[in-house]
Amino acid sequence: MEGPGGGVHEAFREGAGVDPSDLGMLAGLAVLGFAGPFEPETAAIGRRLVRDALAVWHLNDFADPAALIVSELVTNAVRHTPCRSIRLLVRRPGTTRVRVGVVDRAPSRLPVFSPAEVGDESGRGLFLIDQLADRWGYDLRGSGWRPWGKEVWAELRIKDSA
Repeated sequence: MEGPGGGVHEAFREGAGVDPSDLGMLAGLAVLGFAGPFEPETAAIGRRLVRDALAVWHLNDFADPAALIVSELVTNAVRHTPCRSIRLLVRRPGTTRVRVGVVDRAPSRLPVFSPAEVGDESGRGLFLIDQLADRWGYDLRGSGWRPWGKEVWAELRIKDSA
């Protein structure tokens, strides 16, 4: 997933390798689109969707970290893009991963990981995502030289139930 169409940031943890075959297989998908002005309830709706999707997949142990990740992704999209709507995606790209992502229509506003200073009141969202997720990154949406948007995503690694 690295290259001109997207960027990947992996947490530098032992065993955080990625099996490319996991990325192509879709084991499940839940989608929620937000429309209209952003309100404080937007992140709460996202957390509820993630918790519901994980419950359906019997992955309740991952609900808290996934809900926090979604809160940070939604907050970043609201705070750092001029978009009036986003789409939240919750997916299982394979049996060992859960991916949550936020799609917006601001492809030129890419996420930048920069540690916050001690006195900063904000700027810790990607740091939290980096600590909780197995890996995170972004993919541009659309084709050619003019993408229409991007998805900022994070993946949690889960144990294979087989």
